[in-house]
Amino acid sequence: MNNVIESLIGRRSCRSYRKDQIPDGILEEILKAGMYAPTAMNRQSPMMIVIQDPEEIAVLSKMNARIMGTQSDPFYGAPTVVLVLADKSAATCVEDGSLVLGNLMNAAHALGIGSCWINRAYEEFESEEGKALLRKWGIDGEWRGIGHCILGYPAEEPAAKPRKDGWVRFVR
Repeated sequence: MNNVIESLIGRRSCRSYRKDQIPDGILEEILKAGMYAPTAMNRQSPMMIVIQDPEEIAVLSKMNARIMGTQSDPFYGAPTVVLVLADKSAATCVEDGSLVLGNLMNAAHALGIGSCWINRAYEEFESEEGKALLRKWGIDGEWRGIGHCILGYPAEEPAAKPRKDGWVRFVR
């Protein structure tokens, strides 16, 4: 089987991480894959914000958990959070940002790094608290939160679940 296809099929969402941080070189490769995700008309509407400061991750985690209605850590202790935002003025901002997240997760898997897409970025960054964080980080403009890609070394390797029937239908 082709190595790329094998990697795509083998990727799983990781919800348990070791504490050790990803080396910068590996992180840069993952981010580069995100930068090369396709975007409508090559507008490149998304932006990635890499958060590795444990205090900043804790702030985001609490915001996210509050939206979800829980007190558990929605980032599962991952040492790196890549927040994907997209320019609100782009009609395809959600699609563009989603492709970035997909590339991040697939690149991470190919490099032995666990990942998971965490939702609720939209709600976080529509709030005044979220907008204040963006200002604190020096980010101006109108941005839509698309998602968070949490990254780190997996503490365990999840197994694949069976695929459902009817995933593919042909009209010929």
